Amino acid sequence: MSGLVTGDAVVLGLEPARLPSRALALFVDLLVVGAVYVVLMIGLAFATASLDEAAVTALSIAAFLLVLVGAPIAVETLTHGRSLGKLVCGLRVVRDDGGPIRFRHALVRGAMGAVEILMTFGAIACVASLVSERGRRLGDVFAGTLVVRERLPAAARTAYVPPPPPWLAGRFSGLDLSAVPEGLWLEVRQYLTRERELDPVVGRRLAERLADEMVARTGAPAPPGVPAGAYLAGVVAERQARDARRALAPGGETAATEVTGITGATEVARGRGGRGRGGVTEAPVTPPAAKSGPEVEGAGGGTGGGREGRATGFAPPA
Repeated sequence: MSGLVTGDAVVLGLEPARLPSRALALFVDLLVVGAVYVVLMIGLAFATASLDEAAVTALSIAAFLLVLVGAPIAVETLTHGRSLGKLVCGLRVVRDDGGPIRFRHALVRGAMGAVEILMTFGAIACVASLVSERGRRLGDVFAGTLVVRERLPAAARTAYVPPPPPWLAGRFSGLDLSAVPEGLWLEVRQYLTRERELDPVVGRRLAERLADEMVARTGAPAPPGVPAGAYLAGVVAERQARDARRALAPGGETAATEVTGITGATEVARGRGGRGRGGVTEAPVTPPAAKSGPEVEGAGGGTGGGREGRATGFAPPA
């Protein structure tokens, strides 16, 4: 599965729709719109029998623009990207940042659709969709939108990405993830979902390689003492948390029906330390450590000079 990845590291657990499913959805939409257009034109033919040719031509053009161009724009605006054909095929139009589309997005898509779909019988749209890495036609490119699949296979829905250690919560809240490419995100998710199936040595080497690539893309070093696998899980968790906040933000509709991956959203660290390079919080990592020996009591019954064998350094949980 190729998850939807945006410029601000949004992951929705959805994959871009490809040409076959989009073509089927368009076919259903054209059947409905075409039927409405034919009925309207028959009605206009009877209603304009007494008008001159210029008036009939003007009404025909208005009916064409109203039904074949205006109706899809209105439907996508009111349903936030779900036309009848897309609803049947389990598709939806979203913005590049993962949010629901608005009128301006639907307007650009509809205007371009009149050229690349209606006037060229879909030839331009098919070529653009085949050339595009994410199956976008020209209307999507100019509008800044993307058609994604809302209904995923059962295997994709049940893919489990292990959550990061609790002591990493909030460590990556200021990390700039905009330069991380889609391919790297996919590799990281595949590694995390199959981490337990890999040989320990092979898994550690793979995690270190992916962590090095992630550090190079974000421009911020990983916190000292954090294993590569935990670092990757923490970054993906932050990415999922940003998506959840954006999708469920007040005033906006949920950008996707399913947000897969990590279930626990990370919390933003408050009131501790500054921020390091690239926005990583520089508060010291304090993983849980088992308590050592008992406290030494002084001669007067008070507490002595501290705990013996106090744990130091990094000790990740098993």
